[in-house]
Amino acid sequence: MFATIKQIFKPSNKDLRHRILFTLCVLGIFCIGTNITVPWASTITKELGFLELLNLMAGGALQQFSIFALGVTPYITASIITQLLQMDIIPYFSELKDQGYVGRQKMNKITRYLGILFAFIQGYVISIAFLGTKDVYTILKTTLVLTAGTALLMWLGDQITEKGIGNGLSLLIMAGIIDSMPGMFRTAFNGLITSGTYALPLGITLFSAFVIVYLLIIVGVIWIQLAERRIPIQYANRSNAVINSENSFLPIKINSAGVIPVIFASTLLAIPVTVVNFIGNQTAIDFVNKWINYTSPTGFLIYIALIFFFGYFYTFMSMNPDEMSKNLNENGGYIPGVRPGAPTSKYISNVLSKITIVGSVFLIIIAGLPIVFSHFSGLGSSVTIGGTGLLIVVGVAIETYKQLESSIVSRSYTRRRKRI
Repeated sequence: MFATIKQIFKPSNKDLRHRILFTLCVLGIFCIGTNITVPWASTITKELGFLELLNLMAGGALQQFSIFALGVTPYITASIITQLLQMDIIPYFSELKDQGYVGRQKMNKITRYLGILFAFIQGYVISIAFLGTKDVYTILKTTLVLTAGTALLMWLGDQITEKGIGNGLSLLIMAGIIDSMPGMFRTAFNGLITSGTYALPLGITLFSAFVIVYLLIIVGVIWIQLAERRIPIQYANRSNAVINSENSFLPIKINSAGVIPVIFASTLLAIPVTVVNFIGNQTAIDFVNKWINYTSPTGFLIYIALIFFFGYFYTFMSMNPDEMSKNLNENGGYIPGVRPGAPTSKYISNVLSKITIVGSVFLIIIAGLPIVFSHFSGLGSSVTIGGTGLLIVVGVAIETYKQLESSIVSRSYTRRRKRI
């Protein structure tokens, strides 16, 4: 890592430094925007419930009702839906998937339009639920501002991807989460040390333990994110020398689904919460808070079950064992000791199933820790240990570092070839 940082500051990597500075400037604009409140709106004082994930990914912008209150969540929702539609659900989307670069361009355009549509719908519902007014003009005006904020973030994300370093939208989400972390540690410090709730030595001990546990969880998340099961692969048309010189294996990550199962589960459970707030029926609100809200025992169990289900569903949708077996066979590859075709597909499916159990349990622990901690700590929902946000930050940081390292290696190789 330190060698990579040292390479960045070399005079020959001036363009790379410009890319990094451009990325930081755009992220700075995002952080400023999260603190610009919609002029005629006010800070949300209600409990956000499952919309807390949306608030977290927007850097607390929803709680402040800022112009970036929706973040890039509508685009993420649209992206997930278009990915699912490509899984032989709608023939048109399946055809776009097989059209290469042209198909990807069309799919990106569809995803953007769909993301803006979702931003308008979400902005309208949130405006009605939390704005506290029935004036149609004010609601529509607020909805348009929130939709425009999401559209601007989508454009800023594209600029980072094109002119900066890393995936722009992922970095915006990571910046929003990191932006909220100092406030979380400040709240924990005040609650444990300066509030007088605990004796000073005990408060300092508890806060130190909180920081240490938080760091240990980060280490654990990094380990899980990098862990993978490598299935050995051999090729019938390659010599032993070629095989030995390459990493001939099929890597399967323990957490292949990423944070998608948590997003799916949170979105599904957010629907009844949003609907009852929209309707305003107190009986329905009480029923949802008692049985479906994640703070209730039944809601927490439903949340866990949905994460486990979507962990399996999305993993097998995105990593189809039949397609993997077919691709191996077409490239002349095979798994030692396993016959090509259906046996290979079954073998990969068994491995994927076992790995997915571990990955889903990991997601359940990470997603459940903040809920359990908030319930027993008494520090409020803003102070958490673990959580989806931490998983996103670690994942994006690892991918960005890999891209940065790859860019440095590529530049070094290009300069070496020019000298030759």
